[in-house]
Amino acid sequence: SGTSLDSMLTGGYDSDFSDDDGEGDSSEKARERKREAEILQKPFEKGRQSKVAHRSLHSCEVDREEARNRRAHLISMNAFERHKKFVGDYILYYGGQMADFRRSAAKDKTDLDMLRENHRFLWRDEDEDDMTWEKEIAKKYYDKLFKEYCIADLSRYKENKFGFRWRTENEVVSGKGQFQCGNKHCGKEEGLKSWEVNFAYVEHGEKRNALVKLRLCPESHLHLIFNI
Repeated sequence: SGTSLDSMLTGGYDSDFSDDDGEGDSSEKARERKREAEILQKPFEKGRQSKVAHRSLHSCEVDREEARNRRAHLISMNAFERHKKFVGDYILYYGGQMADFRRSAAKDKTDLDMLRENHRFLWRDEDEDDMTWEKEIAKKYYDKLFKEYCIADLSRYKENKFGFRWRTENEVVSGKGQFQCGNKHCGKEEGLKSWEVNFAYVEHGEKRNALVKLRLCPESHLHLIFNI
């Protein structure tokens, strides 16, 4: 018959379910491709068919990016520039004037001011009790002085007033006070003699005295000897 002839011509295979088998193979391949894509997809990669982000999510991302940019801008500034920016922002939002933020310099003190307030001609053990950082600066300066000979200020000898201080390193190197006259206003180098003087002075409201050595020329010695 016609059916057996068709079977013989097609090699004895029936083609009634050929379309269904093809569809099954294609769906199986599709699932296999999907599994391979899932395996090869990296964790940080998004899916190919992503949904449109919500408006709130977009605004949060924009705010986060703006905060990162603001932080990077602040980090790029130095401390003084950040201070000026914060003060300017405060005045802009809350009102006021820049003069309100200027501190008073009436109580400012330099290192020289602290040395004058805390300096001592001679430091004793009891003077080092209750040391403050101002006193420590004065003591550190005192330790750097050379205390073999003194430098004398005899400019007010007619008033019976004298000033004595220890020599600095530069004066020791130049010979001032040992190879030159120890008078602050005299530079003579001939006829120098060594003298020991009992120096009485008032320091921080307390009377003290110390035996000091001087190297003076004859003229400066006369100014000193007739008033002590």
